[in-house]
Amino acid sequence: MAEPDLKTTQNSSPPQPGQLQPADLAYLATYQASDYERPSVTVDIVILTVFEQDLKVLLIRRKMPPYQGLWAVPGGFVGIRESLDEAARRELREETGVEDVYLEQLYTFGNPDRDPRTRVITVAYFALLEAGKVKTLRAGTDAGEVTWWSMYKLPELAFDHRQILDYTLQRLRGKLGYSNIAYQLLPEKFTLTELQRVYEVILGEKLDKRNFRKSLSIRDLNQPSDNKKTYMLEELPETRPGGNYGPTKLFRFIDRVEKIIS
Repeated sequence: MAEPDLKTTQNSSPPQPGQLQPADLAYLATYQASDYERPSVTVDIVILTVFEQDLKVLLIRRKMPPYQGLWAVPGGFVGIRESLDEAARRELREETGVEDVYLEQLYTFGNPDRDPRTRVITVAYFALLEAGKVKTLRAGTDAGEVTWWSMYKLPELAFDHRQILDYTLQRLRGKLGYSNIAYQLLPEKFTLTELQRVYEVILGEKLDKRNFRKSLSIRDLNQPSDNKKTYMLEELPETRPGGNYGPTKLFRFIDRVEKIIS
């Protein structure tokens, strides 16, 4: 039996994960993408904020068919060489002028009949924006108008965008119960009353002040911390001038990134 060629064996290396092999290249040389039906892909971006004691969503009025003249969530088609995140940021910038917001992928909506033009799958994103950071809005080439609408008094919407907004609100309400997500809707320093109002606006109901504050995980200013506990808020050594009850304590979120609170 012939001895193996050690030089050849030692110099050869196994294929790397994801690396195309000769058989793959031969297959791709004859592959016809047109043999398969291909749905289009879009992104839709839900931007929410809290001001005027209300939960607001950013909508555009469609300038072009289908659903010309109806209000819709900002969005559009994904380019062939574009990532989903890149498309979401581009569409938001082009249609509303909004930039520099953190977008989180929400859900994929793929009902075959959701778009009358063709088979369209949309990936929905959402972001929360503090009211103080809301800048002047600018309607883009595909939008006749852009403005804020109350999530509780929506106009007639294009496509399945009512379903997308309903799902967004459901997800946001769920996140309030186990995370610090409300930090995105508040300035760095705030009162507990301001925080409670944000919760009430999102949940759509009044909350008992005492029970609400007991439910919060707060690191007190003059008390030792519990190392086994994850705190959401901390009391600050400063106050804001109040009314009849004197100065009001100020608080801040310990982490201004989304975090699960236990």
